[in-house]
Amino acid sequence: MKKICVLMGSPRINGNTAELLKPFMAKLSEDGCRVDYITLHDKGIKPCMGCYACQHAAGRYGCALNDDAHGIMDAIIAADLVVFATPIYSWYCTAPMKALLDRHFGLNKFYGSVDRQSLWAGKQIAIIATHGYDREYACQPFETGIKRLCEHSELEYIGMYTVRDEDNLASFRTEDAVSGAVAFATYCQ
Repeated sequence: MKKICVLMGSPRINGNTAELLKPFMAKLSEDGCRVDYITLHDKGIKPCMGCYACQHAAGRYGCALNDDAHGIMDAIIAADLVVFATPIYSWYCTAPMKALLDRHFGLNKFYGSVDRQSLWAGKQIAIIATHGYDREYACQPFETGIKRLCEHSELEYIGMYTVRDEDNLASFRTEDAVSGAVAFATYCQ
C-alpha cells in the first residue's frame, strides 16, 4: 500500500485547492492508498532560524524549534509520496507552506557534523496547484523551486497538476478539472 502525504497549503480549508483535492484523494483512497491529509494554515510552523542545530542530529529531524513542523516532518518521512497542494500567491506557494519548505533543512544532513544523509531521499514529490494566471506564468517559479529542492534532496519529482481559477469553485468542479485530478491520482500511484 502506497503512503501519500498531502500537505494542504491553502488558508481556505474549503476553497479552490481543497475542491481540486477531493477527486484526487478519493481516487487514491479508492485504489487502496493510505492518504495522510495535513492542513498547514492551522498549524504552528515557525520560520527556520538558520541555527544549524538540525545538522548535528543524526537519523532524526532534530530541529531546535518546538512547533508542529516536527509531526509534519514525521509524516513526510513515513510517506512514499509527498504532494504539495497550494494556491499560487505571487508566483509561489502560500506562507505556511513556504515556512515548512524552509524547514526541510533538518531532513537533509549536508552541513554539519553528521555524515551526509537525506532522511527523505527517494521519496516522490508532486504538486497540485490552483492559480489565477495561465499555468506557465503562474506556476513555473514554484515548480522550478520544487524541482531544485528534489535534485538537492535526492527526491523524485513526478509532476504537477493545476487548474486555473476562472469561475471560483465552479472552475474546480468541471468535468475536465475532476477527470484531470483523477488521472493525476492514477499517475501518482
